[in-house]
Amino acid sequence: MQARLGPVVAFATLFGAAAAHAQALAQAPVNPIPGVDAAIVDDIVTGSRILADFGVLDGFGHVSARHPANPNRFLMARSLAPALVTADDIMEFDLDGNAVDPRGRPVFLERFIHSEIYKARPDVMSVVHTHSPGVVPFTISATALRPVYHNAAFLAAGAPVWDIRKEFGETDMLVRSGAIGRALAAALGDKPVVLLRGHGDVTVGSAVKVAVFRAYYTDVNAKLQAQAIALGGEPNYLTAGEGAKADATNLVVIDRIWNLWKLRVAPAPAK
Repeated sequence: MQARLGPVVAFATLFGAAAAHAQALAQAPVNPIPGVDAAIVDDIVTGSRILADFGVLDGFGHVSARHPANPNRFLMARSLAPALVTADDIMEFDLDGNAVDPRGRPVFLERFIHSEIYKARPDVMSVVHTHSPGVVPFTISATALRPVYHNAAFLAAGAPVWDIRKEFGETDMLVRSGAIGRALAAALGDKPVVLLRGHGDVTVGSAVKVAVFRAYYTDVNAKLQAQAIALGGEPNYLTAGEGAKADATNLVVIDRIWNLWKLRVAPAPAK
């Protein structure tokens, strides 16, 4: 009996090992673009889903990363709702906003936000564009968005408001060309955030997790600032010095919050 069970046991063991290997492959980061670390692609996917989960992004908005090996290229998803983005949806673009290998896939109209900021800011490695509901009121009012607490300390560097109408007249409000993208990038200047009148905001950073962190806390700060203003009197904002010091500390410990956020959007473990 033991001898007859041997092949069965061996087959079961082999099948189990193959299944485990297949599951491990399914859970490993996918790398759809040659020469790009799969972790970069995974960060774009994760960042998109995190901001959608928090309601900072809905069916619109996008997250990108500069190509780690070619500074004249960047990576972002095909035109798709952020919560639905997967690794297979990530595409490569040049700094004129042209898809390198389109294969018939639709692309975002506002990819020029990303291409022109990467052109203008060599230090930027990631760009996020949102239509944050908390931020929009600050794009159309005379009240400046300013940091009210340490997690949004980067706002102490300034959050300029860019108005598309001043340079381009009455448009559909979208950054749909290189010329419009260049004007937006000029308004951003050396700041971490720029607000778009009646539209939303753009945040930038040295990594995807930094730009995502700033996008989320720009929205949170806007809501808290509005609450503070509603209480009456002038809020006691962070100073430029406090902002610089707190922002430096936040960048050191950012993995703590990033790893927590990743758990929010991680797929359920296989049973």
